[in-house]
Amino acid sequence: MSEPIGKGGAVLVVGASGGIGSAVLDHYLQTPQYKRIFAVSRGERPDSLRSRGERLHRLVSDYSQSSVASVAHALESSGESLTRVIVCNGILHNDRLSPEKSLLKLEASAMQEVLHTNVVVPSLWIAALVRLLSGSPGCAVAVLSARVGSIKDNQLGGWYSYRASKAALNMVLKSAAVEYRRRLPRVKLLAFHPGTTDTALSRPFQRGVAPDSLFTPAFVAQRLAQLLDQLEPDGELSYLAWDGSSIEW
Repeated sequence: MSEPIGKGGAVLVVGASGGIGSAVLDHYLQTPQYKRIFAVSRGERPDSLRSRGERLHRLVSDYSQSSVASVAHALESSGESLTRVIVCNGILHNDRLSPEKSLLKLEASAMQEVLHTNVVVPSLWIAALVRLLSGSPGCAVAVLSARVGSIKDNQLGGWYSYRASKAALNMVLKSAAVEYRRRLPRVKLLAFHPGTTDTALSRPFQRGVAPDSLFTPAFVAQRLAQLLDQLEPDGELSYLAWDGSSIEW
């Protein structure tokens, strides 16, 4: 039986400027066991983070394949040993697209944008980790998925692009777990469902959500960190909700 991956070393937060990503970043900045925190986002360091000390190191990426490779090279050159990686990139809506309630609302450009952000970008990071975590003594890797990515759980339909993107992401992670088992036996993969979190992503869709089912980003970050502390590198992909319960594929 494997043991949970210990605390310490360094943390990588990808998509660190988003609602959940920034909360995850803040959580680990308040956890002294981790000596260095790498935060990847599209923009430079916000003023609010300029005084967070030398433990925080920000990296800028446009999330293209070449940019991801460049950031991965910088991380490799740092010599730090990553023990936690959290990939938080995701899109549900913006000023150009929104979740489709009907097949008649499908638009190719919108669907391609959602699939690129929710599947392609996380996949590039999971691929970059193969080299970055080679010989790792232990690392827990979480990627933000969603319960709506469960094919078995889908009883309502709709949200075609978003549901499809999360289901595809889960399949990428499942295949990656098989390869990681051979290449990175001390690395554990987690597809994480954060629940309905009070961020810009979910705000237009919070009507009818019970107050006790709407979580703060800080709460979600804490729950995710607790789950990562408990996971063992068993060569499998775990698909878990914020409360630790398993989600059907």
